[in-house]
Amino acid sequence: MDRFKQIETFVAVASRGSLSAAAKAEGVAPAMIGRRLDALESRLGVKLLVRTTRRVTLTFEGSAFLEDAQRLLNDWHNAEASVSLGGIKASGHVRISAPAGFGRRHLAPLIPRFLLEHPEVSVSLDLTDRLVDIVNEQFDLVVRIGVLDDSSLVGVKLANNRRVVVASPDYLKRAGIPMTPDDLAAHFCLSFGGYGSQSRGWQFRVEGKVVSVRVAGCMDCNDGAVLHEWALAGHGLAWRSMWEVGEEIAAGRLQTVLDAFAAPDNAIYAVFAQRKHLPLRVRLMIDFLKNTYGNPAYWRGR
Repeated sequence: MDRFKQIETFVAVASRGSLSAAAKAEGVAPAMIGRRLDALESRLGVKLLVRTTRRVTLTFEGSAFLEDAQRLLNDWHNAEASVSLGGIKASGHVRISAPAGFGRRHLAPLIPRFLLEHPEVSVSLDLTDRLVDIVNEQFDLVVRIGVLDDSSLVGVKLANNRRVVVASPDYLKRAGIPMTPDDLAAHFCLSFGGYGSQSRGWQFRVEGKVVSVRVAGCMDCNDGAVLHEWALAGHGLAWRSMWEVGEEIAAGRLQTVLDAFAAPDNAIYAVFAQRKHLPLRVRLMIDFLKNTYGNPAYWRGR
């Protein structure tokens, strides 16, 4: 803490131009300010300030150190603010993007609840199944499902999720139950129109390895909700996320198959461009979603 106080004092003196001005602002004697600066320069082994009776001047080393010291103090204050939310109000606008089906079902209903808790925040919600450019399209936060391909982005896991192969009991009675991924070649498979991860095939774990199986059928669509309805209507097998079909599975309207070959977790993430200086309104939104989705009670009956 003594070291931090020395740095704080150095920045105050450099910003105000004199020891007396910094001392007056803090309510201490100028001699105290001088002792802190002496201790800082002694510890660093360099002269940071040239002091006269009227003013102070930064040395070359002092100018370089001032920039780092100011950044350190800003980071410190931001860190304190992020965990001391009681006296801070979030405000401003948040732009969020999410996959269309997930967003309609699991994000849009939550936005009004969040705004009730933070009335000075406003939200724009963009629902699309295309992969948006977070930086160039200026989104504050994007919800994504599955592995993050862009290492320059930051991802916070919101919830576990897995994909399952499902069909209606009627379809399975007519066409039979596939016992291995290879059996899919003999079935009508409802695929996602060649977009995104499903364009590489449906994924399974076979003998400890993840494999992609190309599927075929007479119907495909780039809207997951349509595939969902087709599966319920008995038109074939679909590879869907549990967040979408969990309710129908629990009610017996859909059945899972090939569970022994289930692919690895396909988690739900909040993704943003950088962690540093993330606005409070965005941090609160991430925490809100994480707390909501992290509650097992949320997913029961959905």
